[in-house]
Amino acid sequence: MNIQTAIPATIDFAAIKGRQQVAWGSGDYAIIGTTLQIVGESLCEAVDLRSNQRVLDVAAGNGNATLAAARRFADVVSTDYVRSLLDRGRERADAERLTVAFQEADAEALPFADNSFDVVLSTFGVMFTPNHEQARSELKRVCRPGGKIGLANWTPEGFIGQLFKTIGKYVPPAPGMQSPALWGNKAHLDTLFGSKAAVAVTSKHFAFRYKSPQHWVEIFRTYYGPVLKAFAAIDPKAREALEADIYALLDKFNVAKDGTLVAPSEYLEVVVTKKR
Repeated sequence: MNIQTAIPATIDFAAIKGRQQVAWGSGDYAIIGTTLQIVGESLCEAVDLRSNQRVLDVAAGNGNATLAAARRFADVVSTDYVRSLLDRGRERADAERLTVAFQEADAEALPFADNSFDVVLSTFGVMFTPNHEQARSELKRVCRPGGKIGLANWTPEGFIGQLFKTIGKYVPPAPGMQSPALWGNKAHLDTLFGSKAAVAVTSKHFAFRYKSPQHWVEIFRTYYGPVLKAFAAIDPKAREALEADIYALLDKFNVAKDGTLVAPSEYLEVVVTKKR
């Protein structure tokens, strides 16, 4: 497994983050995000979330972990740096009459005091920050001693990890960028969070269930920012090749034999306990 880990001093994190923000704001991630709700529910169970806890959802997207925590009567703050995604989360919370505070925030510069939260969550969100060490530092800073950080991170070997690897063949990441898939690697998490936290991981799978492989491609090309932007950034011949590679990947992971798509994608369910 060849995953970039070094960070050159000249890397322009601000420029990369700006491009990422545009990508995640394009399309309509909420169309796909809502299908992942079960991951947020599972993560809240993994951290043994209680109704008397203050919870922060970081890079919350359209609010899967947010809603899961609010359904358990916790005091929840939902954050993301894409306003439109927060709007989708707010709509969902309003529809369920759940009390949630929504606030625009960068995962690498959280506008909260030290030790403000009992539980900090992120489902397939903080893993995409360009500066892993800075994001880790912020997660730990706002979590109280003895509190928990719960993460759901795609693994490099799983379907989504392989999807990003495939896209990278056509639209290479910025030089020196750390792979988001590192957050799905236990050794990297141990190194990242260090000796002042206990890291426990469980390998889990989320099954993408769509009408067909063609349906999955249509939805992701239209609504999933990174895929939408990848196709837009390359010439027609490269688009054909990327589409063929994606169909080959879907064929590899699809366990359905009836024309539909059921593609299990491995992720790590991570519980980090901040030592007192």
